[in-house]
Amino acid sequence: RSSSSPLTKISTETELSMVAVENNNDDRRSFFNKVVGSVAIAGVSLLESPFPANAIGGGLKKVNAKLASYGLPTIDKVADGFTPLAEVWGRGKNRDPLMISFTHPSDWVVTLPSQDVNGEDGTIQAGEYAKGDTATLFVYQEEGKIDGINDQPKSFFEKVLIKSISQKGNNVYQNFKITKIVPKTENGQDYMVCDFKYELLTGAGFEVDRIGVASVTSTGTAVEVLWTASTRQRYKKTEQALREIAGSFRCYSEGLGMTKIEYDLDA
Repeated sequence: RSSSSPLTKISTETELSMVAVENNNDDRRSFFNKVVGSVAIAGVSLLESPFPANAIGGGLKKVNAKLASYGLPTIDKVADGFTPLAEVWGRGKNRDPLMISFTHPSDWVVTLPSQDVNGEDGTIQAGEYAKGDTATLFVYQEEGKIDGINDQPKSFFEKVLIKSISQKGNNVYQNFKITKIVPKTENGQDYMVCDFKYELLTGAGFEVDRIGVASVTSTGTAVEVLWTASTRQRYKKTEQALREIAGSFRCYSEGLGMTKIEYDLDA
């Protein structure tokens, strides 16, 4: 790209730090971009918005009790410095419920979908947002449940992951590429672990190289993705954690009917 391009390539983490997180509020803005530069621009925020209410995944005993109450497999172990999470996505009338579980670094902030009389909005996400490290659930419903998810071609996972990272339109990324796919089976359910990379285009006019690991499965009425990513500059430090998160992802759709929220509209 020529030096006259409106996008400036970020080369080092000390020059620029960026946050991109999905906003789960009603306005459905996808990303918060926070740019902190050298001394000359330190503390400048290009785009900020309040986070949704925080949630805590809880200890292993508590999380396993929740999973067991639904007759679901429990979590055997949690890596040092990690916290388990088990939450229902789809408690609103507009979604089919899923039990989502994974582990994440203990100091990461967790956000959950918002609920009101009209249904549910937003997703399950955890992250260290100030550093651009995130793990986000995406439910791809366009093709319904896919039997034999691990038999799907690489192009299928490219399509699903591009949908995952570009919920606010195709103008937020470029040069997406899957670099590796590895199938696995957990508790009789197939998951495809995908390594990927792309360039995030921020509203401030910068390109940010992002590298991530995702786990893709299909249960219920959709394809479910937990995708994790960091900036290229941080990936060497965060790769093991991102792989731990993606590898711990489990998704269940059975026996969750009682999790739906009912509103008394006559009250």
